[in-house]
Amino acid sequence: MLISVAIVIPAALFYGWNPEYVLPYFFDFEVKTTDLKSVFRAILGLYLSFSLLWILGIMKSNFWKVATLSNGFFMSGIAIGRLLSLVFDGESSDLFFYGFFGEAILACFAFYQFKKYAKSI
Repeated sequence: MLISVAIVIPAALFYGWNPEYVLPYFFDFEVKTTDLKSVFRAILGLYLSFSLLWILGIMKSNFWKVATLSNGFFMSGIAIGRLLSLVFDGESSDLFFYGFFGEAILACFAFYQFKKYAKSI
């Protein structure tokens, strides 16, 4: 989960802190409307809240199970979304392509950890 936290918190800030300035620099679109800014700020909040849950799971054993499962579902959900985009939209940039593999690996590792250690906690 520590790796996920180290990746997801910067991603949250990347997507949501100043989306109208940051995202056009890296991607092929501009964030012009308040509604679109709101979507990216909601992603920031969602990512930060999950990161907080994962940090609690690292620090407090009574949060470990829910944190580990949420990490697995979070990462697998993003990986599945990227896979669907590949099928329906075609190949994306290298950043998203490599992101898919990282997210899939982190999801598999979270589910593996849960299966291996959930009974002992």
